[in-house]
Amino acid sequence: MKQRKLAGRLVSEIGLGCMNLNHAYGASVSQQEASKLLASAFEQGVTHFDTAALYGFGSNEKLVGEAIKGFRKDIFLASKCGMTGVDGKRVIDGRPDTLVKTLDTALQSLQTDHIDLYYLHRIDKDVPVEESVGALGDMVKAGKIGAIGLSEVSADSLQKAHNEFPIAALQTEYSLWTRNAEIAVLETCQKLGIDFVAFSPLARGYLAGGIDNPEALANGDIRKGMPRFQGDNWTANQKLYAEFAALAEANGVTPAQLAIAWVLAQGEHIHALPGTKSEAHLTEDLKASAVSLDAQVFAQADDIINRQTVQGARYGAGAQADIDTEDF
Repeated sequence: MKQRKLAGRLVSEIGLGCMNLNHAYGASVSQQEASKLLASAFEQGVTHFDTAALYGFGSNEKLVGEAIKGFRKDIFLASKCGMTGVDGKRVIDGRPDTLVKTLDTALQSLQTDHIDLYYLHRIDKDVPVEESVGALGDMVKAGKIGAIGLSEVSADSLQKAHNEFPIAALQTEYSLWTRNAEIAVLETCQKLGIDFVAFSPLARGYLAGGIDNPEALANGDIRKGMPRFQGDNWTANQKLYAEFAALAEANGVTPAQLAIAWVLAQGEHIHALPGTKSEAHLTEDLKASAVSLDAQVFAQADDIINRQTVQGARYGAGAQADIDTEDF
């Protein structure tokens, strides 16, 4: 696996997002299944694993902690705070006291004494971002976390936070079909020397061809509430995918590999963070690191799937209200 720098450490350029294990995408996996998948990822060269306090309302960190305990010292571990499950509901809370408690719980769940990269998952609009980041900075000084990250924030908020305490990484959705980061965040990251972690590089499974009928997805699957997977939007987006899949086949790669390779080709400071429950899909995704394609192929992919051709907003109104990322 090729490597890139993340928060001052060399890690695999393709990481593994662990949310899929038991949050937002249907049925949860067992501890045995999670451990087998993460061990396989590690054996195939993945050294960057990502979880969050929100996922599974705390249970995802426990799954991951048990799964990685045999190779914890050999990996780069990231998690997130500032958004948790309280009484069965998602709550955004960026108050310093809350972040301290969330971290202490995470360390226990993850069976570790430190987390390499700890993100503020969402900005709490009732708490200045400088206040939340200042608290995280104190945790860096205490040795509980190695570096601070932010998730789904604008370039302006990133700059404010970075002025308070050095931000090592920014994580947001980025793929052929989600380009919000291109408005300002990618450029700001590059200017400030901040690494960029692209979650959902496969467009929530769309670019991997894993969705035939969104209406048949399991109850509770977040994609059922996303406009791009609904009605006429989905019908139009399916046609785009067919053309994209043909391009991948013509160049000897799978659609998933082309999608991840495209993300990695957008800048040396960019990391790809796909997620999956399937070992077969994991192996397929990781092979994207070895893909070598001409710039012309990436340009063709860009022509097929981009913000003008994709139909529908990426989030519904409720989820959109919680993020700070710029919108077109």
